[in-house]
Amino acid sequence: MRIRHYSSIHPFPVLALCVVVLAQAKIHGEENWPQFRGPSGRGHSTAKDVPLKWSAASVLWKVSLKGKGQSSPVNWGDKLFLTGASDNGRERYLYCLDSGNGKLLWEKTIVCASPEKPHRMNSYATPTCATDGERVVAFFGPAGLHCYDLEGEKLWSREFGNFPGPWGVAASPVIVGNMVIQNCDAEGASSLVALDLSTGEPLWQTAREDKPRGGWSTPVLIEAGGRKELVLNGELGVRGYDPKNGKELWFCRGFNGRGSPVPDFSNGLLYVVNGKPGDTYAVKPGGSGDVTKSRMVWHAPRRGGRDLPSPVVVGDFLIVVSMSGLAS
Repeated sequence: MRIRHYSSIHPFPVLALCVVVLAQAKIHGEENWPQFRGPSGRGHSTAKDVPLKWSAASVLWKVSLKGKGQSSPVNWGDKLFLTGASDNGRERYLYCLDSGNGKLLWEKTIVCASPEKPHRMNSYATPTCATDGERVVAFFGPAGLHCYDLEGEKLWSREFGNFPGPWGVAASPVIVGNMVIQNCDAEGASSLVALDLSTGEPLWQTAREDKPRGGWSTPVLIEAGGRKELVLNGELGVRGYDPKNGKELWFCRGFNGRGSPVPDFSNGLLYVVNGKPGDTYAVKPGGSGDVTKSRMVWHAPRRGGRDLPSPVVVGDFLIVVSMSGLAS
């Protein structure tokens, strides 16, 4: 059974989480959807024969949770994880539910003494959790990064500053081997950080130049030419990092600011857009230094406005959808 969560860009008074199934068919999908945009970070599913239509009669269960938030749910087995926050951001919530019946298994409250000031289209609980089946990590900007075991016992917490600016945060943590990696872009000192997943101890921290606005994009791990790269979009363009030590490997300049969309990776290429109007472009990873001229394979004008969702490659098509609902 595949769990899907649909949310608007606008926060709601409560979080409503529904498992949608078809009465006439059993739905098969990934057993675990452990992080933002799934196991690969690309937002792709290998599930087949998924339903394209459903109705109120298809809802298996529905539960209301206190707070507001724009995070996506993740799961490991029958445990479902989701976040929320109070109206003023001084409390952040981490929920664990039974995916079979919606029962709240445990709930944690994280206090934030100095909340950030998110944009009206953002929320205090936008980053999505990540889990490896033993631990779950949740990021709340100035309220820190927090790690629990799957029974709700706290393992460690780390703080990364106050994240100034009028935008808020949205970048989700990702788990790579024994590390949890967090994008900490902000209007001010910005960095990409890796912590030991078991202890929360810092492993590496790399300064980022993409700091004029905020940190909304989530890193994605790819492998190209026999080399693993951690790819992160940003205000100035897209960058590749060595996941072992955080060293910046290459940089490709984008066509406009607001680096919120996560790049997609297919056919040996990275497909990138920025959140403000500008060209769609494709980059061949595996380079070194500034690769804007040497490894940008193509770029093309696109129709549509700002604040784009992440692009997606399906077969021979690259699809980009604007906030206004225009698909290119």
